[in-house]
Amino acid sequence: MSKRILNRVALAALLALCTAFSAQGQAAGVYTPYSIYGVGDLSQPGTAYNKSMGGVGVALRNNTVINVLNPASVTARDSLAFMTDFSLYNDNKVFNQGGIKSASNTFNINDLAMSFPLWKNMAMMVGIMPFSDTGFGYGFEYTDPDLIGRTGNITYSANGNGSIYKAFAAVGVTFAKRLSLGAQWNYHFGSIDKTYYTTFNDASYNSIENGSSAKINAHSFKFGLQFEQPLSSRLTLGIGATYSTPAKLRGTMESSRFSSGTAASDTLFYKLDYLGSDSVVTIPSELAVGISFKNPGKWLAEFDYSRANWSGSGLDSARGFSANKVFSASVAEAFRFGFEIIPNRNDVRSYFMTAAYRLGAYHKNEYYLLDGKKVASTGITLGVTLPVYLDRLGRNNGITLGVDVGQRGALTGEMIRERYINFSIGFNFFDIWFRKTQYM
Repeated sequence: MSKRILNRVALAALLALCTAFSAQGQAAGVYTPYSIYGVGDLSQPGTAYNKSMGGVGVALRNNTVINVLNPASVTARDSLAFMTDFSLYNDNKVFNQGGIKSASNTFNINDLAMSFPLWKNMAMMVGIMPFSDTGFGYGFEYTDPDLIGRTGNITYSANGNGSIYKAFAAVGVTFAKRLSLGAQWNYHFGSIDKTYYTTFNDASYNSIENGSSAKINAHSFKFGLQFEQPLSSRLTLGIGATYSTPAKLRGTMESSRFSSGTAASDTLFYKLDYLGSDSVVTIPSELAVGISFKNPGKWLAEFDYSRANWSGSGLDSARGFSANKVFSASVAEAFRFGFEIIPNRNDVRSYFMTAAYRLGAYHKNEYYLLDGKKVASTGITLGVTLPVYLDRLGRNNGITLGVDVGQRGALTGEMIRERYINFSIGFNFFDIWFRKTQYM
């Protein structure tokens, strides 16, 4: 491995490490009341590249970037290329319910992934990215005059934070230059803490604190395939599919209830559940399919569909996950579309003609119901990858900028409407591995 590669890998690792320490100061990787349920708010899929195209990637084959959404895509590469992708994510939301508005701003690492060849038509990628985030905080005062007339003012508040991350390692192989197969091992790990307070202003009444703290880990596998068929000299059809196996959560769920006041403090309840034995909670299997059309090096269009049935996940009956029965598990579905165009990759006069411009859109139903009603998210995405010419072989290095504008929920019933504008920035590093220097 060349010194230049080592320097770039070290730089990417240093950026990730510094950002990780910086992110410790944040309450959570996301802030949304919807993350109170289950395993939290599921992260948008993929790298900054995928996000800027509506989240597509099941059928995507691009030899200049790492596509983490299908393990079969890892073989779409220069046979000696070593690639690294590192991206950051900024989440900005405005909430509205019953005329009450609030806003949030969070910042988090999106992914760190590396890809390299193994042998001829085989390649491998490894990485880590968020799977879900929990972050919420709210409070209110009881207004029932019969109640507060006897007890005095009562305040209720709740907060939660935590994240589940997914580390992965994938291997892909291509047969006859058209059919690619891939297999990926996933390891989920992280923690989620939730606390709920009922506070009496009258010191003669004891206040109550309920809490749960989960330490989670799980294993799963993901299998993928991709097939490309040239339709003409300028048009190629691509199809792809992935299947993720269920992941049975293991670890511990610590639940407690405390009473505290001026007269006495007491532990009212404490239980330690061992996930996987005392409580069975599962991240369900997921099936995704995609179809793409492209003129290689010019433009690409793709449509993806994914589905995961959370109804049998066990979240509704598991302590610490169920969120007081207001939420219930459902079927998660997503429809995604992405388009990319490169005006002239080899233009030597205009730098911006060599950039890749993207547009995307998506509509998805979340994995839960609120009061029996579906919670849907709809958005559009825009993005661009700006080439960074570090050397004569570094034309595939780039900085990806993306923006995601959308809405989740509505102003009906007890639902909360979220309007958001999210930004992502990705750094793509590309180099040739094991290149032999030739002398004339």
